Amino acid sequence: MAVCRSSVRRGARQGSEASWKKADRLLPMNARVDHLLDEALALEPDERSALVVALLDSLDGEDEATVTKAWADEIRRRKEELRAGVHAPLPWAEVRARLTEL
Repeated sequence: MAVCRSSVRRGARQGSEASWKKADRLLPMNARVDHLLDEALALEPDERSALVVALLDSLDGEDEATVTKAWADEIRRRKEELRAGVHAPLPWAEVRARLTEL
């Protein structure tokens, strides 16, 4: 079983040694999943968003249909706010740094 490191390495190329060590702790993924992830990351933002919603829907049972709809509504609302300029997008490196500090 291979470990999915390609996307983390792309993001950590300019990072520290700690970034590389984090890549070693990723959950094992097979080559097919690693390839799918690379393909998904190459999609346009709207396409990735639709893919995320579809994947989440595939994991949800009928009991969670309301939650799924709420998440879809939230994603749609946030996307509209970004397009309207209500919020400014942040670079992934900055978001990742903030998350690491939590």
